[in-house]
Amino acid sequence: MEESILASRWRRTIGIRGWESPGASNFMKPEPNAAGASAWRREASSLSLPEVHGSIAVPRNLPAWKKMWAYAGPGLLVAVCYMDPGNWATDLAGGAKFGYTLLCVIMLSNLMAILLQHLCIKLGIATGRDLAQACRDHYSVPTVWFLWILCELAIAACDLAEVVGSAIGLQLLFGIPLIWGCCITALDVLAVLYLQNKGFRYIEALVATLIATIAVCFTFELFFAKPSLIGVAAGFVPSGEILKNQGMLYVSIGILGATVMPHNLYLHSSIVQTRRYEPTPDGRREAIKYATVDSTGALMFALFINASILILAAAAFHWSGHSEVAEINDAYKLLSPALGVSVASALFAIALLASGQNSTLTGTLAGQIVMEGFLNIRLRPWLRRLITRGIAIVPAVIIIGFYGEGKTTDLLVASQVALSMQLGFAVVPLMRFTGERAKMGPFVNPLWIKILGWTTAIVIIVLNLKLLIDLFLPAALLKTIYGLFGLPAPS
Repeated sequence: MEESILASRWRRTIGIRGWESPGASNFMKPEPNAAGASAWRREASSLSLPEVHGSIAVPRNLPAWKKMWAYAGPGLLVAVCYMDPGNWATDLAGGAKFGYTLLCVIMLSNLMAILLQHLCIKLGIATGRDLAQACRDHYSVPTVWFLWILCELAIAACDLAEVVGSAIGLQLLFGIPLIWGCCITALDVLAVLYLQNKGFRYIEALVATLIATIAVCFTFELFFAKPSLIGVAAGFVPSGEILKNQGMLYVSIGILGATVMPHNLYLHSSIVQTRRYEPTPDGRREAIKYATVDSTGALMFALFINASILILAAAAFHWSGHSEVAEINDAYKLLSPALGVSVASALFAIALLASGQNSTLTGTLAGQIVMEGFLNIRLRPWLRRLITRGIAIVPAVIIIGFYGEGKTTDLLVASQVALSMQLGFAVVPLMRFTGERAKMGPFVNPLWIKILGWTTAIVIIVLNLKLLIDLFLPAALLKTIYGLFGLPAPS
């Protein structure tokens, strides 16, 4: 008896399962969709991000622009992950080495992202489940654990980029050693806790402010760089050389991994549920429409930021004898001399720091969503976030300590390739769930979206397999394999 009392007290202390926030009390049961619960192996047992679920009301009979304002916000949090420091490393490498050629990869990756994020919106609103919860309620326990481990690895790879990017920004601006900079980024846990307790809108406002800072910095950078408009336009036209050149393909897949992130799919399917829309087919349809507009607009803004980084690197380094510049530190040192503007390097570092801090905020939320969704573990917010930040910061500190500060950009690029390798394991479940009428009811994917979505998934998987083959098979065997298809072996 005494043992059960102690166990009960301990469970209340750390908040396992029984804990909920006061604001979530009115939304403790996910609304079933039109298809009913029989389509799932398990019934929905919890809400996604319960402390903020349905916390932002969307009143009926509002003008369209006011409704758009009510739904605006989640798209910005998602877009943050598309302009994080991992993108900087891959975009810098692509622009400095190959000029404007890989702009088409950024554009195609962004179009893929718009489609996949739309599907996440549909899944979250139509089923009342985020992607992690949907996997838990559909797949067997071993499969769920396998997907959870892959997702945690993806978050660790992404957080490595975000933590290292913030640390580099602190080092460039204030001379703080990288390892100490990584530890300082742990303070984002306190920021998320404080702002989320005040309301989810405060997190969205902070993210919007940091995004505006990045945009202003790069607007000035492009003005200083004066890129060739004809060259930029030509860069958006796809080139077959990308598939033939192993260096281009490696950076391209890194761009793909940096742009379409696995954990972003879990994040978006959750945070769209912070809006309290009408739990009817028409209410859900309207919510999907406005949330998609919000997401698409934010991702087009992310396209501008990513393209700006690559254009800046191409204009400043590719044709000036610095085509091998791929280190963020080197870019910082050479940017002002290359552009002839003393403030250019400082603007670059400020934008990098804002990007890193922004990404760590959303990465913390994604870690919470994944842990709760896959494992149905309910811990108090401070403990959840302490665990998820530890998963990111500890490996970052160990890797930086082992490899040294000179390899940080290589780590950033490699982390994005690792993300791309795991992307298929998130995209395939998303396509499967949103393509089943039994789960989605009237919101099931139409045929044309199924074709586009599965084509995207196949492209991602095939490119990843090609990269693995090119990296690890002997040159003689590669020549034979490519010869069978009448293709030149990668250089």
